[in-house]
Amino acid sequence: MNGIVKLLVDIGPLAVFFIFYTRSDLQTAILPFMIATVIAVLFSYIMEKKIPIMPTVGAGIILVFGGLTIYFDNEVFFKMKPTIINILFALILYGGEVFKKPLLKYLLGGTLKLQEIGWSILTKRWVGFFIALALLNEIIWRTQSTDIWVNFKVFGILPITFIFTLSQFSTIKKYLIED
Repeated sequence: MNGIVKLLVDIGPLAVFFIFYTRSDLQTAILPFMIATVIAVLFSYIMEKKIPIMPTVGAGIILVFGGLTIYFDNEVFFKMKPTIINILFALILYGGEVFKKPLLKYLLGGTLKLQEIGWSILTKRWVGFFIALALLNEIIWRTQSTDIWVNFKVFGILPITFIFTLSQFSTIKKYLIED
């Protein structure tokens, strides 16, 4: 997929969620978000001809926790979802480090060619980043209003992730294997 289409697929479900939330409430926004997420994953599959692993795992968690929120009429499930996704990603990446299988390399290896030490450094940093995001989500949803939490989810997480990614370019450059 080209960059613009990929960006729309990545942020489209979040935009749907925010639009429905601003017109109603959290409970009303969850089902359209779930549907948009499934459509985005299916669209990615159709365009790429392969299952997008991280978005598919994320979509599964969104469906489970969105479903629990709707069924039990309790927004706590949905607010915990980013925490659980981030902890899960951190554990998966950490497990790859423990077993000497750099999973980040498998996810990004087609895009980047790095020395093994570079993959290890990036993986550890992403583990730390995912844990930090999980803690930040917990602090915000437990201490702030739903409006603030939604704004953090929609307008905070993506820029924070973008800035973190940019901060990794020097490491990538240092350990890049030139063709």
